[in-house]
Amino acid sequence: MDKQIATLKILEKDARATPAHIAAMVGLEESEAVGIIASLEERGVIRRYKTVIDWEKAGVERVFAFIDVKVTPARGVGFDDVAERIYRYPEVHSVYLVSGDHDLRVSVEGRHIREVAQFVSEKLATIDRVQSTKTNFLLKKYKEDTDIFSDKEESHRLPVAP
Repeated sequence: MDKQIATLKILEKDARATPAHIAAMVGLEESEAVGIIASLEERGVIRRYKTVIDWEKAGVERVFAFIDVKVTPARGVGFDDVAERIYRYPEVHSVYLVSGDHDLRVSVEGRHIREVAQFVSEKLATIDRVQSTKTNFLLKKYKEDTDIFSDKEESHRLPVAP
């Protein structure tokens, strides 16, 4: 496997992996790992380092919603200019161009449902070429970015076959 790809896979699973750890895992000198990481950061391959937080466990109330947006594409820019206007709002976590009944899928965060509703009605729906929106509120998070958000304890009992 390519040393850069191996480095990326390690950092994707653990952004806190040290260059020494990466070097040992990939079979490099530590200085080589530092150089690879620096190059990946400079080229924008590594966009940022991220911590995944279970806000519910932290006691912080947050409301998340997925909003499907139907857009009239414009000649020469398609959906890009509308997507850019949407992703510039601070309450927006992500914007994706998708196939299906809608064109864009937007994930947003608010302190309460009313705040998300205001965002949709006063900001999102008023953007030129937005035809319609469909909002789905997140009820429970099971898994996100490969992290499982389940408190199920593993059974320490031995399985018994009949």
